[in-house]
Amino acid sequence: MIKSYVLDTNVLVHDPRCFYNFKDNNVIIPIMVIEELDSLKKRDGMIGFHARNAAREINRLREYGSLSEGIRLPEGGMVKIELDHMDELILPDGLNISKVDNKILVLTKNLQIENGEQPTILVTKDLYMSIKADSLGIIVQDYENDKVTVEEIYKGYTEMLLPSADIEKIFKGDGLRAPLYTDEALYPNEFVHIKSADKAGHEVLTIYNGDRIVPLRYANSSAWGLTPINREQKMAYELLMDNNIHFVTLAGGAGSGKTILSTAVALQKVIEEEIFRKLIFVKPVVPAGNDIGYLPGTEEEKLKPWMGSFYDAIDNLFGNKYRKKEKEKEKEKGGTRDNFSKPSFTVDSFIEDYRQHGIIETKTFTYMRGRTLSDALVIVDEAQEITPHLAKMMLTRAGFGSKFVFLGDPTDSQIDNVLVDERSNGLVYTIEKMKPFNITGHVTLNKVERSPLAQIAEKHM
Repeated sequence: MIKSYVLDTNVLVHDPRCFYNFKDNNVIIPIMVIEELDSLKKRDGMIGFHARNAAREINRLREYGSLSEGIRLPEGGMVKIELDHMDELILPDGLNISKVDNKILVLTKNLQIENGEQPTILVTKDLYMSIKADSLGIIVQDYENDKVTVEEIYKGYTEMLLPSADIEKIFKGDGLRAPLYTDEALYPNEFVHIKSADKAGHEVLTIYNGDRIVPLRYANSSAWGLTPINREQKMAYELLMDNNIHFVTLAGGAGSGKTILSTAVALQKVIEEEIFRKLIFVKPVVPAGNDIGYLPGTEEEKLKPWMGSFYDAIDNLFGNKYRKKEKEKEKEKGGTRDNFSKPSFTVDSFIEDYRQHGIIETKTFTYMRGRTLSDALVIVDEAQEITPHLAKMMLTRAGFGSKFVFLGDPTDSQIDNVLVDERSNGLVYTIEKMKPFNITGHVTLNKVERSPLAQIAEKHM
């Protein structure tokens, strides 16, 4: 049966091409949604970017006919901008009819009555809109097309029991052929923690290279003075260090080591080894107050408050390197002093120096459209705040010789963007969509490696 789907503004802002995903059904865009897109077009950041994209996509539909009469799409279905069905008497007392959300409810309810047995469904990502619609007897749905529907998000690793003799084969030859030893298919660059079935304490961490289970290549190395300290960090480090893996996603809670590991490897690859020409650190701006465009100062000055995780990572890395050097100097002098004078180094001066030479950039998504990033290592922090549409836009910026790293915590408690949730954000979307390819890899980091206080807070609060 043909259905009519009425789209809320936030659905179009979430996915500007959403109306192509309703198959042979009718897609209704209320005229007040166009008005809201118009009011959002000058907003900086993700919302303005998506609102402008949505308007462009709707405008392209005009090539096929009249929006007021309804346009048949080449792939099937119809899109129409609805101007009528605005009888306000359908709403109960207590709802402010001047609000756009309530006008959309009026339109949807009137269409529902007119359509009779043909289902009329409101599609929205707004919790309050959903509650009001349901109380009015309107069928309401979230936009499901780019939601991850698997029961458990891909972790990037699995565990396996094998005889000790097989574990030895991994190191003596060319590894083990995975299909002979696993019940379920492994994804390329998926890690396998192998434990001995016949010898207690005999275990090894390996990786599936697309053909065989092989030992880790970077298990005993460090980057910018940093060495991974738990199982998941070793996995993440392996993916970050491998130049043949062009896209890495790291998920995990606060203090799991996502940012500092990525930053350490980035500094190693860009500054020490010169594998990449530049380091670009990108962070989405999801403001609680004014958008970034309304803040005073240059682009770098506006972005600095949002880049705290990057600045903290560099500060910690340099602090560790400085303390190690000072201890080495003291040992050479025969001293045993553990406390040293504060170094003259500052994070601001370091970043500014490399920024002036074009080696380090700090950006938000507003300034990424139209760019091609070649020979660059790009770290996108807080990727759980972006939409799948924006994640795709970011990855399509990749030029030759580039490597992209997405970091984030995809749980609902860490998402401030009303357009996404733990199943529809850009991080989990890319984790699931990109896992089958041999140039991609993912790890979920579970263990907090900050202070005991941070560990308690992460676990019990």
